[in-house]
Amino acid sequence: MKLAVLSGKGGTGKTLVSVNLAAVAEQAAYYDCDVEEPNGHLFFKPEQVTEKTVVVKTPEVDPDDCIGCRKCADFCKFNAIAVINDKAMVFPDVCHPCGGCELVCPAHAIFETERPIGKIAKGVSGNVSVTSGILNMGEESGVPIIRTMLKEIKAAKQDLVMIDCPPGSACVVMESIIDADYCILVAEPTIFGVHNLNMVYELVQLFGKPYGVVLNKCLDGENPAEQFCVEHSIPILGRIPFDTELGRLNSNSEIVSRVDDKYHQLFSGILQQVKEAAAQ
Repeated sequence: MKLAVLSGKGGTGKTLVSVNLAAVAEQAAYYDCDVEEPNGHLFFKPEQVTEKTVVVKTPEVDPDDCIGCRKCADFCKFNAIAVINDKAMVFPDVCHPCGGCELVCPAHAIFETERPIGKIAKGVSGNVSVTSGILNMGEESGVPIIRTMLKEIKAAKQDLVMIDCPPGSACVVMESIIDADYCILVAEPTIFGVHNLNMVYELVQLFGKPYGVVLNKCLDGENPAEQFCVEHSIPILGRIPFDTELGRLNSNSEIVSRVDDKYHQLFSGILQQVKEAAAQ
């Protein structure tokens, strides 16, 4: 079963939920797809770490062969190529490496080179295999790294795969949930939390994914995020209390379910709720 954990913004508790649900499982594979700021490894502290570089193909132009015919620029729908002073110029930051410009060039002046954009690190932490995607600073898109990870996720033989998605609802999030069997939405008990919850709620509906919500930082009294779930008939999978001890352990990169039996029981209960909801 592949579970994707989403939140409308960073800091909501997405990684807290992802890490602890993986930790309480008998065996699990954890994939950190938040490639711009992966931090799951800070909690797991994996051992036996190996790394693999991720590259993308980037077109380059030989100015001596370029005849300035503009066929490459006319072909590119992303405006990644411009013809200036009768010579083609490539803007790699907006290129979606399809290889089409090389095919349409009559002078064979365009060729593809491999450019590293990040890496994937793999290790082990107890009962959890840990995989983190890491985007190089300054790169525009982490989608190629996530797609590389998704190929590994498809081949994963673990009974439970936990996908820690990027925050928000952009393209990188969409890529992360493509193969998910069930989506867990994490929400805070504020008006802003409702706004962010609604973003990912609309996204999982668009993709037709089954879903439920984990309410984080819960206090006594009114909870706008819980009210939102009630009004939209969204299953509530569990509630994590606002707790200074939980905050202390989490800020010290401790996996709370491994050091506090109370939280082991709490996250085990949430995981059981998720399994039951996913089986329906």
